[in-house]
Amino acid sequence: MHFTTLLTGLFAAGAAAAPAKDLAVRQLGGTTSNELENGSCKPVIFINARASTEPGNMVSSYTAGLSSLILVNAYIHSKGLSTGPALCSSLKRALGDVACQGVGGAYSAGLAQNALPGGSSQGAFDEAKRLFNLAHTKCPDSTIVASGYSQGTAVMNGAIKDLDAEIQNQIAGVVLFGYTKNAQNDGEIENFPADKVKVYCAATDGVCGGALVVTAGHFTYTDDVSPASDFLQQKVQSAGSSSSSSSSSSSSDDGSSSSGSDLGSLFG
Repeated sequence: MHFTTLLTGLFAAGAAAAPAKDLAVRQLGGTTSNELENGSCKPVIFINARASTEPGNMVSSYTAGLSSLILVNAYIHSKGLSTGPALCSSLKRALGDVACQGVGGAYSAGLAQNALPGGSSQGAFDEAKRLFNLAHTKCPDSTIVASGYSQGTAVMNGAIKDLDAEIQNQIAGVVLFGYTKNAQNDGEIENFPADKVKVYCAATDGVCGGALVVTAGHFTYTDDVSPASDFLQQKVQSAGSSSSSSSSSSSSDDGSSSSGSDLGSLFG
């Protein structure tokens, strides 16, 4: 697989260049989060699809002392692939009650799946759709936000584009890092409002140009977590304002009807 060869070559090159001290001091704990599936409803639900080769359902779990390839994989992930857990933490700090949920199950995050027509497997799309549907049925009053990194961006596109309109309406915002379908979809998620989507694609990231060419720029998104969190927070707040306005309007209409009814009874 051409993509796998390119990626492995990049990891191997990075192993020679990565400072041993950097690799030795980082121990990236495995991150799995199932707060939607196993917890109670929260005002905000955050669903994340991780990048290729990452275990768990949120991000990598590599430790010092493994092979050089795995070590550099951890090093590179520590420089950019930990967007999911970082976003989860940022949203919880800013918004309070947030349920963080990773896409696992049939989404194995294997390298070969990147070469499939949709950028990942149908099983991955179906698993992500299942989680969005669960968020809607279990927590209809919650606001949903989501993110994807690398192959995870294709998972988000493949899932969200086929959701029912009612569920799409419950999704306030989506952020995509290193969008593998960026060129093909003009920086958008198919069949989904463009103003709800923010794409972070570095100029030096080869996958953003429409080909599965992994360059160093594909691992540079750590600094984009903060603005991405801000974007999602704004979308959550806007969704809350819209809901409040609708409720107020509804209450006002009910009040008018009630007043009219009372007056009618007074005057026969």
